[in-house]
Amino acid sequence: MARNVVTFHYTLRDPQGRLLDTSTGGDPITYLEGAGMIIEGLEEQLTGVSPGAKTRISVPAAKAYGLRDDSQVQRVLRALLPVEGELRVGDQFQIGDDRFSPTVTVAGIEGDDVLLDANHPLAGVDLTFDVELVASRTATDDELKHGHPHGASGTEGC
Repeated sequence: MARNVVTFHYTLRDPQGRLLDTSTGGDPITYLEGAGMIIEGLEEQLTGVSPGAKTRISVPAAKAYGLRDDSQVQRVLRALLPVEGELRVGDQFQIGDDRFSPTVTVAGIEGDDVLLDANHPLAGVDLTFDVELVASRTATDDELKHGHPHGASGTEGC
């Protein structure tokens, strides 16, 4: 089965209708189908949508950023954290040195202890996307080999 490179604009809202993110006024999102570049539930529902179409897509939390996992919340001594200065509830930081290290959110501060939440901030949240599909084309062999799109035409390099 041929895989496509798909380009779309989106507006993302939570269950209360609050705006969470949008590509409006910026560049659209481009992804290679099946490469895990966008959330599962959105990709599933974009498959087969024709360029030019505008649609609303509801994605349950389990197929978005997953359900909340209480085991991802840990109590840590403040002195062990790689963050200088004052910490506040809601602050986020990476817990490792490389760019792929997990990001955690400060969920609470209790004396010398800090409660860290490694769940994605949108874990457990059902999402609604208003999507305009801009383009869709067959992926090139190089894109399939590299696992990502190479620009609008597929001929731009890595």
